[in-house]
Amino acid sequence: MIAKEIQTAAYLFTSILFILSLGGLSSQESAKRGVHYGIIGMAIAILATVLGQGVEGHTYIVAAIAIASVIGVFLAAKVEMTSMPQLVAILHSFVGLAAVLVGFGSYMDSSTHSLPPTEHIIHLVEVFVGIFIGAITFTGSIVAWGKLEGKIRSKPLLYTGRHVVNIVLVFICIVLGVLFVKAEGSDGMLYLYIMTAISAFIGVMLVMAIGGADMPVVVSMLNSYSGWAASAAGFMLGNDLLIVTGALVGSSGAILSIIMCEAMNRSFLSVIFGGFGEVAATGSAQAMEGEVTAMTHEEVANLLREAKSVVIVPGYGMAVAKAQYPIHDLVERLRKAGKKVRFAIHPVAGRLPGHMNVLLAEANVPYDIVLEMDEINEDLPDTDLVMVIGANDVVNPGAQDDPASPIYGMPVIEAWKADEVIVMKRSMSVGYAGVENPLFYKSNTDMLYGDATESMEKILASLKD
Repeated sequence: MIAKEIQTAAYLFTSILFILSLGGLSSQESAKRGVHYGIIGMAIAILATVLGQGVEGHTYIVAAIAIASVIGVFLAAKVEMTSMPQLVAILHSFVGLAAVLVGFGSYMDSSTHSLPPTEHIIHLVEVFVGIFIGAITFTGSIVAWGKLEGKIRSKPLLYTGRHVVNIVLVFICIVLGVLFVKAEGSDGMLYLYIMTAISAFIGVMLVMAIGGADMPVVVSMLNSYSGWAASAAGFMLGNDLLIVTGALVGSSGAILSIIMCEAMNRSFLSVIFGGFGEVAATGSAQAMEGEVTAMTHEEVANLLREAKSVVIVPGYGMAVAKAQYPIHDLVERLRKAGKKVRFAIHPVAGRLPGHMNVLLAEANVPYDIVLEMDEINEDLPDTDLVMVIGANDVVNPGAQDDPASPIYGMPVIEAWKADEVIVMKRSMSVGYAGVENPLFYKSNTDMLYGDATESMEKILASLKD
């Protein structure tokens, strides 16, 4: 056992490591260092908690940690990068479930009901709020996992009066909370059960009403929910570290969600309450004008030979095809030939914030040529060739010139302003937002159909010839 003072010092040091970890994740160059800070901090936190005073059953705790660690390592090794958003979403559900279980356990603890009146009321409020947030996080994260995994349709589930229903359900939970706090002893368990069921239903309906194009924001938002749920659990357990850590996760997740919403010209509240994907009431979406034309791999290789400046726009299709590796080889060949090659990354490309950045870093693409949307857009009119690889919605000009489009107002990468555009896709299918893309029909755009990895390898072979 360690003294309370040592445990407190360990918690303080761990909090500092977690803050440094978040700071390290702010850039690709320092991300690895940030992850190491987080790993060390979590290891210290676990040891300080397990060896703290009043903790019993160490054999069972160590066994549980060992089993969970083996499962975690197995999943991390097995899960592909394309499935990482699903993994993150389902892990958020575990945090929510943990908050619910901690809440019920804390309420059933006899010491809870022997607290002084004021402390007792405060603790009951902590229990109620913690379970409420935890249940929403639990079911909402499961639905998010289902949408990302393709088990549940990505189209938003909308019905008339859904906002009114949610408001009424929240009001009922508030009434139940008052009755719960006033209940004697453990008589409030029935109110807790009812509230848990209602909040679980709210979690399902909130995420079901959110469309596929908003899923990166949803994952970030659920990350925030899980942080606040963990913080609430910390209050219930009287654990300062859990409170601080939960607050860090909750606030950082909320900030990231707001930043992403701004990048999509979307209101944070409109994302939370869903409905994205509805066609605007101003009219029907514009009809596609022009003709879709296709190129061969040899023709694309010729364009690359002639181009002096090339911008590559990656999307989820690149992740699915694992095309980042042959893309790296192509970039190296083009740069050795004296061509200016850069990547354009949209804030919500892929299924997770920073998804494309991670994939490119995995293939050892230099950080200095990976640029954000705002950095690259002003250069596109002077670019010879833009290669769109597996992206769709993030290069849709309808976001700027079609008021009836569901993504109207969303900032996009203005690929169509380049001299030539090559779009690499398996087919003409719409993107995750379910919106037609006029870019494919423009006169300076050609399609290159097929798997991105196979196409890249054929282009490389043509360049060598």
